[in-house]
Amino acid sequence: MKIAWAVLVSLGLLIVAPAVVQGQDSTPQVQLHRNYPNPFNPETTIPFSLDQDLWEGGEQPVVSLRIYNILAQLVAVPILQGSGEPLDNVSLAWNGTGEYAAYWDGKVVGTGREAASGVYVYQLVVNGQAQSKRMTIVK
Repeated sequence: MKIAWAVLVSLGLLIVAPAVVQGQDSTPQVQLHRNYPNPFNPETTIPFSLDQDLWEGGEQPVVSLRIYNILAQLVAVPILQGSGEPLDNVSLAWNGTGEYAAYWDGKVVGTGREAASGVYVYQLVVNGQAQSKRMTIVK
């Protein structure tokens, strides 16, 4: 939110007052969306959006998505839909829309067993900027 000074002329009176200016932030936007279905069993999709500004300057944004249990232990690294590549410090190419989705099969990384019912946190990190949301597994 930005504040600017607005000059209002009304009934011959000059009034100067601060006003809120709704404008675009200069920082590129990263949006982490709710997973679906939530609660889920046994797999889920996690959508996220990236502004095209992240690709300006010829560099590709570096993206990681990880899922943690409530003890902050790593449970999984979802894969990027369409490529099958784990989202672990991946340089993403612009896909024309900025809309991406990750897929998690509900299994604990390195074990192949299904994650237990409960609350989990998924965290998206793009160029060092992090966003988190929680999800629920119900069996």
